[in-house]
Amino acid sequence: MLHGFKSFRNSVNHVRHLRNRICTRGLTNKHCETSIKNGVGILKFDTPGSKVNALNEEFSYDCKEAFEELRDNPEVKSMVFISGKPDCFIAGADINMLAACETKEEIMKLSKGGQEFMQQMEDCKKPVVAAISGSCMGGGLEIALACHYRVALDTKKTSLALPEVMLGLLPGSGGTQRLPPLIGLPNALPMMLTGAGKNAKQAKKLGLVDLVIKSLGPGVKDPKTLSHDYLESCATDVARQLADGTLKKPKRTKSGIKGLSHNLPLNNKMLRNYVFKQATKEVMKKTHGLYPAPLKIIDSVKNGLESPSTGYARECENFGDLAMTDESRALQSIFFGKQACEKNHFGKPERMPQNMAVLGAGLMGAGIATVSLDKFPKVILKDVSDTALSKGEDMVRDVFQKKVKRKKMSQFDCDKLMSSLQSEVDYSNFKDVDIVIEAVFEDINLKHRIIKEVEAATPEHCIFASNTSALPISDLAKASVRPENFIGMHYFSPVDKMPLLEIITTDQTSKETTAAAVEVGLKQKKTVIVVKDGPGFYTTRVIGALMGEAFACIQEGTSPTDLDKLFVKFGWPVGGATLVDEYFLEVFGERISAGDPRVIEELVESGCLGRKSGKGIFLYRSSTKGGARPVNPVAQKIMDRYKKEGQVAPSGEDVQWRTYMRSVNEAALCLQEEIIANPVDGNIGLIFGIGHCPQRGGPFQFLDTYGAQAFVDKMRAYEDSLGFRFEPAQIVIDYANSGKKFMSG
Repeated sequence: MLHGFKSFRNSVNHVRHLRNRICTRGLTNKHCETSIKNGVGILKFDTPGSKVNALNEEFSYDCKEAFEELRDNPEVKSMVFISGKPDCFIAGADINMLAACETKEEIMKLSKGGQEFMQQMEDCKKPVVAAISGSCMGGGLEIALACHYRVALDTKKTSLALPEVMLGLLPGSGGTQRLPPLIGLPNALPMMLTGAGKNAKQAKKLGLVDLVIKSLGPGVKDPKTLSHDYLESCATDVARQLADGTLKKPKRTKSGIKGLSHNLPLNNKMLRNYVFKQATKEVMKKTHGLYPAPLKIIDSVKNGLESPSTGYARECENFGDLAMTDESRALQSIFFGKQACEKNHFGKPERMPQNMAVLGAGLMGAGIATVSLDKFPKVILKDVSDTALSKGEDMVRDVFQKKVKRKKMSQFDCDKLMSSLQSEVDYSNFKDVDIVIEAVFEDINLKHRIIKEVEAATPEHCIFASNTSALPISDLAKASVRPENFIGMHYFSPVDKMPLLEIITTDQTSKETTAAAVEVGLKQKKTVIVVKDGPGFYTTRVIGALMGEAFACIQEGTSPTDLDKLFVKFGWPVGGATLVDEYFLEVFGERISAGDPRVIEELVESGCLGRKSGKGIFLYRSSTKGGARPVNPVAQKIMDRYKKEGQVAPSGEDVQWRTYMRSVNEAALCLQEEIIANPVDGNIGLIFGIGHCPQRGGPFQFLDTYGAQAFVDKMRAYEDSLGFRFEPAQIVIDYANSGKKFMSG
């Protein structure tokens, strides 16, 4: 018996020994751990306490230490780089690290360090495999590019991108040098110039990844964990086969027709120069030279192809230059601001709304339903007739079908969501609704009647939110018997595309209602700002000042077509006259505080209400494709009637600065009057709500960059010639006198 026990014990020890030979734990530091499985070194990075892995100095040091430990271990024949987070490979560089740098030299040091580490990986004699799942962005993709083989898991979360251009930067760790030879110049430039991501299958088609692994369904573990484990297993097998020679490293040279389109621009100088010329032309057309990053990306790629020995140095130099520009600082400020506005600063609500009803099946109501259907267990769309509901359902379905066409959604999921939408013509199914969002016509009497009807049909805790863009929430709440549950939720059109949600509170709105409304917005994937009630709230009020000055310029002789061109060249996403048409004149007219008010009155009376009516300052015909829209002759006649006689049209520069300065000053007044809580909300509200010249970072980032005193001086100069509407906000004067910065707190 004793002999049998000893034999059993020896057998167990032998199995343990074999298991240790198969999988041996190695180095562990804060961000990384290594292990060895049958000669394959597994480097797993997983930043503790964070949803993402981000490249900062500490992460990079730990990763480099782990890599060198595996590289120098004679037992390791090949390696796998994999994240411990299924939804994130590496999300890119930690922007805080870049923001903390004060000199170009500090930035270049970071870039050079990244380049050197990537080169170590590429030069490694042992095959290195990247196992990609989730977001693989920026520096994360640059790490993957330095690997010898890339395996990607096919999930909705997997996306490969170089989005540095969105921060006014370029890929600074070798991305501009490695990507073009890998996937070809015509494919690489758009990826870097737009920051657009590729899913696993798209990346495989481009040659960006070598193998795509299908995700698994449910089993012993949840599907996400199972799929991630399967990715690691497949990547380990690939690494082992690369090491023993049963799998060869992929040939990066292309052949056939695809080879011609891939190789010719890389190797033929004339064709290469043509590609760069066209890319530069397209960049200038879209940015008007206001964003330096795209041009620096083109320069870095061009230099690398023409002079490979200096390519990395040029990339590093350009990276340092860009990081010091006002444009990059502005775009980084937007990045941080957006992050701040994607948190609920009012805390988690005690009762999170589960069941939602949307009143009005028009453009806005259908849009709100669209962004809510897959987020809430029950969504009701209500209107007064089946005909109206049918039109609303068609609008919702159209959004989903476009996603199906782009392969962002399956037809099954589309049909499932549409079947979950409850369409109603009465309130009979409102008994368990937690939040009602009203999106009916801008008629206060109509809204008052609806408020009473809804409150009679819903439970005591139900929140009533109005999507009004201009009517004071306090006035609407007068019809409510539960004013503590009353709030404004101002969405922007089209709701499925515009990211901002402006929430408006009154003095009676409870904190619980505010917290719940914010949570609803965040669940709908919106960027949320909370503002106080007041004439025009925040965004509408600023739009009123902006459009007012635009109208004043028109009355002084600037043509609508010229106004559009001047706005776009200054950095607005659309022209000034087009912006007027985008918003409803009958709603915004009373908020336009410059020029002759009779112009607005007559435009409204004549039915020139903007894009929604098919005619405003411009004519909107379904047959008009491309090119400039024709000016509406009825609107032109009205504007000519009130044109100031003998007035010399303002210069293009004056038009640009007058309109922009008025909008910035109105934003400052809103901060002064505590309509907005802080400058960050002010920047994000205008950037994501109306596209307020992103390269300047929003009104308060602009004030810090331009200088508060310089702003006051320019406003005073305009005030002398154009009147009191250019009186600078007192808060800006105070900041100018004290030397304080709006964005430093």
